[in-house]
Amino acid sequence: MHKFHYKDVIQSALEIDYLEVQSYEMNVYLVWLAVGDNTGLVYDENDNPKRFYSAGQIRETFAHCKVDQAVMKHDTPYDEMIGNPPKSAEQMALPFSMTLPY
Repeated sequence: MHKFHYKDVIQSALEIDYLEVQSYEMNVYLVWLAVGDNTGLVYDENDNPKRFYSAGQIRETFAHCKVDQAVMKHDTPYDEMIGNPPKSAEQMALPFSMTLPY
């Protein structure tokens, strides 16, 4: 797996084949990229997965990049705790618009 460093992402106009926003809990998002043969998460300056705190922050970060496909996947650890059935093995990917609202 490749590590995409945040500082490199904001300085380069990447051509991203697939961008996946992974949504966890409230307003915590990780971004997984596929660029050519490289796939992996975006990492911060401390070599930890980069946390994003809003969809707008993600859109702004990648506004200068060409993104062919973007999706969001949501994961919650609470389903079984609140009486919902266990999660399916497959997560549903919803389209994620990279268009800035302003």
